[in-house]
Amino acid sequence: MNPDLSQTFPRLRPHSLPPALVLVFCLFASVFSVARAAEIFGLFTGRSDIGELKRPGTFAHDAAAGTYTLGSAGLNMWARRDDHNFVWKKMTGDVALSAEIAFLTGGDPHRKACLVIRQSLAADSVYVDAATHGDGLTSLQYREATGDVTREVQARTTAPRRLRLDKIGDTVYLSLAGADGVFTPAGGSVKLPFSGEFYVGLAACAHNADGFVEVKFSKVEFGPTSPAVVAIRSSLETVVISSGDRRSVFATTERIEAPNWSKDNALYYNGGGRIYRLPLTGPATPERIDLGTLTRANNDHGISPDGKELVISDNTKPGGSRIYVLPITGGTPRELTPLAPSYWHGWSPDGLTHTFCGKRDGRFGIFTVPAAGGPETRLTTAATPDGLDDGPEYSPDGQWIYFNSDRTGLMQIWRMKPDGTAPEQVTKDGLNNWFAHPSPNGRWLAYLSFAADVKGHPADKDVMIRLLPVASIGAAAAPGAAPVEPRVLVKLFGGQGTMNVPSWSPDSARLAYVRYQPAVR
Repeated sequence: MNPDLSQTFPRLRPHSLPPALVLVFCLFASVFSVARAAEIFGLFTGRSDIGELKRPGTFAHDAAAGTYTLGSAGLNMWARRDDHNFVWKKMTGDVALSAEIAFLTGGDPHRKACLVIRQSLAADSVYVDAATHGDGLTSLQYREATGDVTREVQARTTAPRRLRLDKIGDTVYLSLAGADGVFTPAGGSVKLPFSGEFYVGLAACAHNADGFVEVKFSKVEFGPTSPAVVAIRSSLETVVISSGDRRSVFATTERIEAPNWSKDNALYYNGGGRIYRLPLTGPATPERIDLGTLTRANNDHGISPDGKELVISDNTKPGGSRIYVLPITGGTPRELTPLAPSYWHGWSPDGLTHTFCGKRDGRFGIFTVPAAGGPETRLTTAATPDGLDDGPEYSPDGQWIYFNSDRTGLMQIWRMKPDGTAPEQVTKDGLNNWFAHPSPNGRWLAYLSFAADVKGHPADKDVMIRLLPVASIGAAAAPGAAPVEPRVLVKLFGGQGTMNVPSWSPDSARLAYVRYQPAVR
């Protein structure tokens, strides 16, 4: 803030004073200016109406109570531009900001109160925020590039008492606190580099161009970044296919992998050699499934078409991974593949056959085996001793088995008839593509993409989950049509364990996966 000195001291004219007195005058004015700014903005140094507001924003700081009250109109903070009232401070490096939030006025259920980091004050700036809505929805929202669309990671917790935003390196984390005031990492994080100085502060938005909302922020604190947020190793998330919006349904300091989505709206995943069930409604409390004597389940597991059985791959017996079937509620496993190593990947829609990746006679390949038990059948053999055919999974109509193979160099998605005939390459790009999962409605093929220089499918890499319309593949594509570019559904830090096995919701509306948080410092 730069007050007009001629108005503050109307009888003084600095240019007519001796130089020494002018210096004293300027120092005094500077101190006055800083003090006045601190009185007005508290922890912050400026306020701006971002975007287009039909009514100017309002702001009040109660120094005694330590509160900040913002009033704002604004259509939204979303899509490719934002409209909101923003009180801010320029900062660099690592940042932590926390506050308690209360809506003082009603209005649209999606009115927002946010802790914000913005690269600039432009309406289409790169930004990330911890946003709580009038209806209690709380999320980490972000725009990765100037003018890009906004994405979000919704928290499982709604209407938290306090919010916290931690920027550590190039990653921003969301933490929430209830009535006890203790912050717990919400699992949501996003890698989002900011350059040079950026703006950090509080924001309000009415979510209605003609509306107006008032929000009170209290117990506002800038503090040291929290080591607790980077201790989170795994975030189990779901993503909406139509919008790309994500939700973190479970976060843990342990490494967990490979969610399957059950008919009763739960996710089954592996961790520490065990299988767990996580309900998607109610408390986020995992339930360990009884696997009998098996204690080394890996990330190749799934659920039967009728939802009654669980199939797992397990390394407890000497010699490597074998496949077992048991009731989905737990019980005594039945061994399906005496030979090892065998890694399960798909169950035929009629429930009669399993398909898996195995290594026999020194080479990997794709196999099938009857669900009732019996001899296995080899469908493919890797092109070289070091090659790999992996990740087989049936299409929902049972007409195809999709798999990934490095037979042409990079790992690409292929498909073939269930008897192994008529192999057809599906993807042909400069990335390594793994683990194709057809949606239950037969419309989409989801798969995991690594960079071209990544060998195998290791953990802790920058990867993408991509979607390809099944109608664009092979003979299904329109004659003479240009190749269809896959849609990037999610960019994330992940890899091995992110999406190894079928993870579609039964209604094909969402997909489950595991995001890993990068090590910091």
